[in-house]
Amino acid sequence: MNWSALEALLSGVNKYSTVFGRVWLSMVFIFRVMVFVVAAQQVWNNKDFACNTAQPGCASACYDHIFPISHIHLWALQLIFITCPSLMVVGHVKHRERKNMQYTALHKGAHLYVNPGKKRGGLWWTYLVSLIFKAGFDAGFLYLLYYIYDGYDLPLLSKCSLVPCPNTVDCYISNSTEKKIFTLFMVVSSAVCILLCICEMVYLIYKRIHKLIRRKTEAERQMFRSKKSITVDPTASIHNCINYKPEEWLSKK
Repeated sequence: MNWSALEALLSGVNKYSTVFGRVWLSMVFIFRVMVFVVAAQQVWNNKDFACNTAQPGCASACYDHIFPISHIHLWALQLIFITCPSLMVVGHVKHRERKNMQYTALHKGAHLYVNPGKKRGGLWWTYLVSLIFKAGFDAGFLYLLYYIYDGYDLPLLSKCSLVPCPNTVDCYISNSTEKKIFTLFMVVSSAVCILLCICEMVYLIYKRIHKLIRRKTEAERQMFRSKKSITVDPTASIHNCINYKPEEWLSKK
């Protein structure tokens, strides 16, 4: 896995993010990717798995049964999936920049978008949808991990009676406490990332509603000022207008 390419992708999206998005990016790199690359991959090893039988193939069959999907591979897929929605934002911004360049070339220096990376219009919706996908992928992988292993616990001893085991054998997972700690760490960090995505979604929606209300208020103020700016002749009065004869109206015109 090319982690430098992943870092470059997320760093490019970081300049379009809010405060919550930058904290989310720090959580992904520091508390998930770094822990995954530096420590977690060294903890899971099928050589540390042993069963109290010498029957050939029994330990391998029990290992596949207890670990149908390796935690490491599942977390690697999770990290890839939660970063893929960022491609939506990058692609939308690149599309805006290309349209802006074409518009500038055709209209003698005028710009279609003053800031193509500003979250307005369709880009706001793209960014919001990317947050929904990020939170959804994280929640989906948390549920998948819970469903496969019946929780987030890793017992030291597991019973296995699969073929070609001669009978029910005891299989031991080495460093089960350490594996459990890493599992809980990754689960908690994923939950925090989901919370950050939800907070960013609420923040974006709040800012959008606040901006719409402010625009409406400004429009009402402008309308009130325009009505107030209508001038009336101070010398005119209802009595004078009533006493005017048609000839006088024509003469005034």
